[in-house]
Amino acid sequence: MKKQDCIFCKIAAGEIPSKTLYEDEKFRVILDLGPATRGHALILPKEHSADLYVLPEETAGEAMKLAKKMALLLRDKLHCEGLNLVQNNGEVAGQTVSHFHLHLIPRYSDDGQKINWIPSSPTQEELEAVRKEIAE
Repeated sequence: MKKQDCIFCKIAAGEIPSKTLYEDEKFRVILDLGPATRGHALILPKEHSADLYVLPEETAGEAMKLAKKMALLLRDKLHCEGLNLVQNNGEVAGQTVSHFHLHLIPRYSDDGQKINWIPSSPTQEELEAVRKEIAE
């Protein structure tokens, strides 16, 4: 079901033109209009889900299968040296459109991007406390 005011729903449905790389009955894959690197693409489910938390499990699995297919295509066609698969949930995590989507970002040795995080150094006790909080 499409959400009326969602721009990604409109793009996925073909109501707004896009640079489409792939389309089937459940997904549309487009080039990002503000790419991090050459070939930066977005996988958009046609069914609206705001984020990963509410995305149907079946759609999540299908999105990952499509991500692999598209990653291989980008590697083979663009000769990228690596690829980041990025998926943000919530504004604090960098989500700017409230419609689940996966970023496929081809990486090149001279692309100037820094798509990483700063590792922290928790103690073994801190890690165990977090493990218990999550697992128990």
